[in-house]
Amino acid sequence: MLKKERQAYILHQVNLHNKVLSASLCDEIKVSEDTIRRDLQELADEGKIIKVHGGALSPSFNHVNFPSNGVYSQSQKKVIAQKAISLISNGMFVLTSGGTTIIELARMLPHQLKATFISGSIPVILEYIHHPNIEVILIGDKISKNSKITVGSQAIAKIREIKADLCFLGTNAIDLEHGVTDNDWEVVQLKKAMIESSKKVVCLSIAEKVNTVQPIRVCGLSGIDMLITELDADNYLLKPYVKAGIQVM
Repeated sequence: MLKKERQAYILHQVNLHNKVLSASLCDEIKVSEDTIRRDLQELADEGKIIKVHGGALSPSFNHVNFPSNGVYSQSQKKVIAQKAISLISNGMFVLTSGGTTIIELARMLPHQLKATFISGSIPVILEYIHHPNIEVILIGDKISKNSKITVGSQAIAKIREIKADLCFLGTNAIDLEHGVTDNDWEVVQLKKAMIESSKKVVCLSIAEKVNTVQPIRVCGLSGIDMLITELDADNYLLKPYVKAGIQVM
C-alpha cells in the first residue's frame, strides 16, 4: 500500500471510530510500527489528526462544543437521531453515552418533551442544557481529556444507582460474533455499567460501523435490545441481526 493510500485509510478510520490504535493499524495495513508512527506524525503535522501515545484521535476531541455541521456522516446520524427520538416519552429517565450521534439526538429533541436525561459526556450535557423542558443530570468524576466524558469508579457507582427507562449507546463497532466493541478501556467500563442499569438498551450506529470490530468488548448481542441505523429496517445488512434476536429500526 502506498503512503497516500495508507494515510487515507488512517484518516478514514479516525473519522469512523474517532480514535485509532497504532497496533491495530499495523495489523490491518501490514506495515511496521515505525511506518505507522511516521504516517501519524505527518498527519498530525498537517492538522488532520491528534497524535497521542499508542495511536491518534479525531481533531474534534480538541473541542467541547461540536460544530453544527461538518461532522462525519452527519446526515446519516440525523436520521438515526430522529428514529431514536421516537422511542422517548414524557417522564422517562434516559441514560446516554457520548458521541456525535448522541449530540445530534440532543439537538433534535422536541421542545415540548419533558423527560430526564443523564450523561457523563460534557459535549452532550452542553446540548441538553439548552433544552427548555428536560431535566439534566451530570454523572460526575474524573474527566477523560481524550473523550470529554467522566470516567472512573465514582462515575460507574453513580450509574449503578440509576434504573433508566432507556439507554442510548453511541456505538463504535458492532458485529455478529463479537457484539458491541470499542477502543477505549475507560469508556467501555462506563458503557457496561449503563447497560446493566437500563431497562432497554438501544445502540445507535451508522451502517458503516456495522460488521466492524474494535479491540475491547462492551457486550454481546444479547446485551442490547435494539439497533438503530440510517438504513431501512428490512435492509439486507441488518437481517442477520434480526435473526439474532435484535430489534432493528
